[in-house]
Amino acid sequence: MGTRIGITKIINLSLSSGSFPLLLKHSLVTPLLKKPSLDKEILSNYRPVSNLSFISKLTERIALSRINDYLTSNSLFNLQKSGFTKRHSTETLLTSMYNKFVSAISHQQVSCRCLLDISAAFDTIDHNILLKRLSAWFGFTDTALTWIQSYLYSRSFSVKTSDASSQSYPLTCGVPQGSVLGPLLLILYTTLLSSLIKASSVDHHLYADDTQLFISFSPNSFSESIERLLHV
Repeated sequence: MGTRIGITKIINLSLSSGSFPLLLKHSLVTPLLKKPSLDKEILSNYRPVSNLSFISKLTERIALSRINDYLTSNSLFNLQKSGFTKRHSTETLLTSMYNKFVSAISHQQVSCRCLLDISAAFDTIDHNILLKRLSAWFGFTDTALTWIQSYLYSRSFSVKTSDASSQSYPLTCGVPQGSVLGPLLLILYTTLLSSLIKASSVDHHLYADDTQLFISFSPNSFSESIERLLHV
């Protein structure tokens, strides 16, 4: 009972003060092969999964619940985005795409799809840009914004393979893969991309760090339609 009360106090104090404890910001990164069939000698075939402390993940989970409630109640989630959000799974994406392609076929149109992938998406998040977008696009202010800033800044990591561990290094950008808040922060960070695409005449759907651009058109306008897709 005493331990439970102590953990509750730590979490409540962190959220109310807008400060994420420094001791919880260190992660132990374990490189995991993305697929068993991949070449173990090629470093890009590994995914850097971060092992974080129990209290760190528990604190993130409470914060995630509150942020999700805020975004949902204010209709701030990107409807063109699937993955890492409630009721927006792979099935949602496939159903949406299937419906649009079938509708195009019924109007005697052909469709073209372009798949984009952000390499090492979780590692490319700029903390300052993310904080500006959270403030300008999603209305994060005061303690909430300060807490996320504290969560992002002054992080560190060590890499562990077998029984050997590296020295600690500062984490100046990105969010830890394996964290609870990381996927949601990635979604909010890439929302601007969706807004930019909407300004064009090309349709799109995002899933996690993957972007799908697609366009439906009459076969007679093939060349100009493909050109429009390529210049998004």
